[in-house]
Amino acid sequence: MNDLINKEQQKRNSRIHNEEDSQLIGSGGYLSPNAHLFEDILVAISLKKPVLLKGPTGAGKTKLAETVSHYFTQPVQSINCSVDLDAEALLGFKTIVIKDGVNMIEFVEGPVIEAMKKGHILYIDEINMAKAETLPILHSVLDYRRMLTNPFTGEVIHAHPDFSVIAAINEGYIGTTPMNEALKNRFVSYSVPYISGQLLENLWNEMFPKASKQLIEMMLHLAEDLMGQVKQGLLSEEAASIRSLLDATELGHYIEPLRAINYAIAEKLEDEQERELVLELASSWIK
Repeated sequence: MNDLINKEQQKRNSRIHNEEDSQLIGSGGYLSPNAHLFEDILVAISLKKPVLLKGPTGAGKTKLAETVSHYFTQPVQSINCSVDLDAEALLGFKTIVIKDGVNMIEFVEGPVIEAMKKGHILYIDEINMAKAETLPILHSVLDYRRMLTNPFTGEVIHAHPDFSVIAAINEGYIGTTPMNEALKNRFVSYSVPYISGQLLENLWNEMFPKASKQLIEMMLHLAEDLMGQVKQGLLSEEAASIRSLLDATELGHYIEPLRAINYAIAEKLEDEQERELVLELASSWIK
C-alpha cells in the first residue's frame, strides 16, 4: 500500500469508537479480482472522494465496502435504496417524546447525518433504485463542500474529516434508472467484476473448509460455465451471481446438489430457457 493509504489508515485506526459504533465495523474478506482495484479504491477514500461501485449482483460490492470499513476500522451507516426512499429515510425525522412529563419534539438523526457527524462510512446500496428527485439533497454532501443544511431543523452540518461515501449500482436491472449526470459526476467510478480462477477457488475453500472436494470442484466448474454463458449473452448476469453459487454450495451439504442449484440459482431466473440451461450445465458436472 502507498504512503497516502498508510497514513490515512493509521489516522483512522487510532480513533476510539464506542461499543455501538464498533459493532458497525465491517468484517472484511473481499478478494480483489485484479492487483489494483482494492488499493485504487482505498486511494479515493483517503482523498475523501465518493466512490461508486458498478457491477452485477453478487459480485461482492457490499463485501468490498465492508472490507474498506475493516481496513480503516471505520463504522458503516447503510442505506438500501428503493422507489420509496425519501428525505426522512436519508436524514431523519421529527418525533414527539416525553421529558419530565412534558411533550417535546425531537429530531432523530438518519444515516446520512449520523455518518457525517461521526466520521463513518456512508454506504448507499443500489443507488439507482431511488427516485431521481430524492437524491439531489445529497449533492452538497458529495462534492467539495461536504456539508448539508438539514431541511427539517435548519442545522448546517459540516462532515467529519473521516466521513466517506461508497455507493453501489447494478446497471440495467429491472427497477433501476440511469443516474442523474449531476449525481454521477460527483463520484469516482469503479467496475467490480465477478472473481474467477484461483481467487474463486480460494473463496470456496475458505467458506467451506469441511465440504467434500467433489462438491467444491463441481461448483467451481459450474461457476466458470455460467460466467462463460453470461459473456456469450446466453444467460443474464444474475445466473452467475457468486452469492447464489455460495448459497447453492451451502445447501449442497445437506441435499442433492442439483436440487440445491435449482433452488439457489435456477428458480430465481425469469426465463424458462435460462433455467433449463443452468440445470443442464450443472448436470454435466454431477458424477
